[in-house]
Amino acid sequence: MPKPKKASPKLKAKKARSAKVLQQVAALPVRPTPDGDLEVLLVTSRETRRWIVPKGWPMKGRKPHRAAAIEACEEAGVIGPISKTPVGFYTYAKRLPDGGALPCRVAVYCLTVTKQLATWPEKGQRDVQWVSSEAAAVLVDEPELADLIREQARVAVAAQLRAQDEPDPL
Repeated sequence: MPKPKKASPKLKAKKARSAKVLQQVAALPVRPTPDGDLEVLLVTSRETRRWIVPKGWPMKGRKPHRAAAIEACEEAGVIGPISKTPVGFYTYAKRLPDGGALPCRVAVYCLTVTKQLATWPEKGQRDVQWVSSEAAAVLVDEPELADLIREQARVAVAAQLRAQDEPDPL
């Protein structure tokens, strides 16, 4: 019986690359509006200039939610409490220098913005814009991220309504 042919190194590398799913962390910077809605801070990616949320690679020695908070400060200049567990996940195709792409799964942590800095490390490299949650959902390219933004807006509005329905303790 003839031996099966071994895959060429190029084919092996291509298969390994196509099977690998990268992991990233992101912050979803939000703030309530006076009328009870939710605004989202979007940033542009440095290369394609598309609207995204601040995100990056996990950081050695840091919990994922802390890494997401650091990315929000570096990319968008915002600070505030961040959820310790992800509010959701989305996937996108991470573009590679050779023109290829790898699937990337992003864990998203909600960051309630309490302070916006006048200067931050990536100011000038990205645009930042506060927009309504619905506008944010329309502006981002990733459908899963758009759904996640809409869901967070629904959660925020529901919490606001519950707070209004609570009887005055006095």
